[in-house]
Amino acid sequence: MPISRRVLLSSVPAASLTALVAPLRARAADGPVPAGGAHSASADQAALVANTVAVFAGTAESNVRPEVAAKLTAIEATARARLAALGTAGAHQLFGGLTLGTSDTNLTTSFQYLYETALATRVPGAPGGPGSGLRDDVAVQRRVIDGLAFLYDGYYGDQAKGYYGNWFNWEIGISTHVTKTLLLLQDALAAYRPDLTAAFVAAMDAYLRNGEDGDVDLDSRFHTGANLADITTNRILQGAVLGDDARTSKAVADQLTVFATIDPYGLRHGVTDGFYADGSFIQHASVAYTGSYGTGLLSRVVQTVRMLDGTSHVQGDDLIGVVQGWIAEGFAPLIFEGWMTEIVKGRAISRTTTGYADVATVVEAVTGISAYASANDAAALAGYVRYVRQTSRAALDPVTFVSPTTVVRYADILADTSAPARDLVPAAHHAALNSMDRTVHRRPGYAFALARSSARISKYEYMSGENLLPWFQGDGAHYLYLTGQDQTRAYGIDYLTAVSPYGLAGVTAPVETRRSVPELYGTAWYDNPDQGFTASSESQNTYVYFPRATNALSGGATLGAYGTAAFVQSDDAAYAAERAGLLPDDFVVYRNADATKSWFMLDDEIVVLAAGVGDGAGRAVTTTLDTRIADPADPVTLTGRLRDGAPWSGTGTGTAPLAWLRYADAGQGTAVGYVFLDGFEDRRQPDRGHGRSGPRTTVALDTVARSRRVVRTSNPDTTVTKQVFAVRVEQAAGARPVSVAYALVPHASEARLRSYARGPLSVVANSTAAQAIRHRDLGLLAVNTFTAGPHHAERLSVEGPASVLLREDRRGVVSLAVADPTTRRDRITLVLRGRPLRAVTADDGVRVSRVPGGTRVEVTTRHAYGRSFTATLR
Repeated sequence: MPISRRVLLSSVPAASLTALVAPLRARAADGPVPAGGAHSASADQAALVANTVAVFAGTAESNVRPEVAAKLTAIEATARARLAALGTAGAHQLFGGLTLGTSDTNLTTSFQYLYETALATRVPGAPGGPGSGLRDDVAVQRRVIDGLAFLYDGYYGDQAKGYYGNWFNWEIGISTHVTKTLLLLQDALAAYRPDLTAAFVAAMDAYLRNGEDGDVDLDSRFHTGANLADITTNRILQGAVLGDDARTSKAVADQLTVFATIDPYGLRHGVTDGFYADGSFIQHASVAYTGSYGTGLLSRVVQTVRMLDGTSHVQGDDLIGVVQGWIAEGFAPLIFEGWMTEIVKGRAISRTTTGYADVATVVEAVTGISAYASANDAAALAGYVRYVRQTSRAALDPVTFVSPTTVVRYADILADTSAPARDLVPAAHHAALNSMDRTVHRRPGYAFALARSSARISKYEYMSGENLLPWFQGDGAHYLYLTGQDQTRAYGIDYLTAVSPYGLAGVTAPVETRRSVPELYGTAWYDNPDQGFTASSESQNTYVYFPRATNALSGGATLGAYGTAAFVQSDDAAYAAERAGLLPDDFVVYRNADATKSWFMLDDEIVVLAAGVGDGAGRAVTTTLDTRIADPADPVTLTGRLRDGAPWSGTGTGTAPLAWLRYADAGQGTAVGYVFLDGFEDRRQPDRGHGRSGPRTTVALDTVARSRRVVRTSNPDTTVTKQVFAVRVEQAAGARPVSVAYALVPHASEARLRSYARGPLSVVANSTAAQAIRHRDLGLLAVNTFTAGPHHAERLSVEGPASVLLREDRRGVVSLAVADPTTRRDRITLVLRGRPLRAVTADDGVRVSRVPGGTRVEVTTRHAYGRSFTATLR
């Protein structure tokens, strides 16, 4: 049962958002709702407090359920561990091991420990039941309050001493823990330290230094997306504990702005952070971030919905539909068998948490929001929860859920089989998330995830000692997930640790040694205040933390479940700025290699074409066609055949003119085939001694041992040992640019790979101007063009840069998809030579006409932001 079409198309346009927000802003300005009204302010505040306690501590009804026992036990065990740490504190410590005064992280953690202790005292349930050991313990509550006072008096309350380190801790992290603690202990504080709540709220306002007058500033680059949701949730709850309805109403109004779909041609407050019409999610202005900040936003918004339930602050179900749309269009395409793809995790890719844990956060949010959906949509969401549970190789542990009440609902969903377990996207699905330069292509048996970059989207994110070696993660790096596999053995932290940053799958990189930011500058950032470089400055963001690429062309077209992606590799913004003389002399930049690439994503194959592969600076270049890891004891076998028909065995890895190669890991039950297609070489250039088969491929299988700390300074110093398989094309220093064409074939058998000698794939064009393939069995012609002027691929002519998919069935019906991969063109024109065709169906903006010798199709792409336009011709 799919999510209803109404929900999938749901968004909050500017006019609707104004209608929702305006009454709240008026309420904040005019003061509290009069007593005796439909909902008094005091009733709203009481509901907010009760709802919030239920979210985090559960209810008497939820907490007697056996499924919640482990969660409640964990809450109490955590609190007792924190109480023990209170007893081991030394000088300048509240908790043993957390020295205060210079570490904002230790201060934040100290407040977190106080919240976790307070939480255990507010867990309702049966006497003597799980988690009841500290319930209503006044002595423990007063120890927490004393701890709050200790931190306030010595390390937080003095504004002149505070705000060192990371802004996030002062504006969000500390406030999140403090606010929830104040709410949980509201009665105890009133009886024991009635002055403390107001003092803390005033301090939290004062630390909101990227805001305006101690409140949210919607024009601030710090108050966007997930960060805005966190800040406003804190302020909603602060209003409840203070009895300040105006604060709560204003905060709800501010939070509602995150529901608005981002219109890149009509930005509100200049904000690019949030969800886009194609399902993309961006944070930090230009980072593809669904898998980390996106999950945080989803969780916070669902919690807010639950906190506001029964109050007069939000009316109607429009916002519920928006959240369901995020889940179906933004999250579900990125989740394969319970694993969140690597391509949308920013610097979080270097953390030891797994893709399964990321998805557990999504599952909790889906479970929570399903309680507010219509019956049909709730059934679809429940079916999705069961689907994730059934297909994941990691058993989701509900103890990791934030809310005990969600643990109960999750158990009920798993027990109720009235709606079938079903994904929210079809098994054969292509998601062109072009607003964040990401693509996910799925078929039964595999998912292919691709990361690109452009002048709109960052090449990578580095920050705070996380993701130390990120340079090529947005240069066409791909991840091929295979069904039935434990993805922790294929990707995740171990993949990033064991695989060279220059040898990520899909990447073309110069042969050189680069240094991480801490190695270059001795700190976690480039520190040069006189030149505008401080920890959170815009210059730091632009050139150090998440530099954008400089190419305009990155996008692709979608035709049903098939897709293309196109990408022109470029230098990053820092290199361009240094060339222009805009950066300090000691700022280090790196030049990229050159490549123009296409990915054509079909049923059994992902076909990759690359042209102009080389280096303008004359360096050696390596293009890694694929990289996979395996455990040291896994029986990995490599087999193949040379282009002259002779068999090849991988027992002696090395360089060879291969026709095809098969990688198999019997330990994981996986296999991937690689077919090396005609057209490897750029035939307009001298042969360079490679012959008609183009540059030879190098196959490697090495055992690598590295510490997880090599990619993140705060990771445990745990050594990862893996077999690392790679197939690559290597070019010597000074070599001329080359072209390569190959296909990835998931789960391929040797017989299947042999069949490609007469098989359906052919390369139609492969240059820096145009790249195209034909798949005979599918009747499909797929084309990417990159330069101005006319381009020809078989009977198709395309004017200027474009992505085109054209499929003709046996009845002569032609299906067509066209997209602008630059996002800058007003229109795209193409001509299909042959018998004249007429439009059977066509999207708005598609005009079909007959011309001598064929059919002309003109597509208006202005302000389409890379989306595909389709038509059916006959």
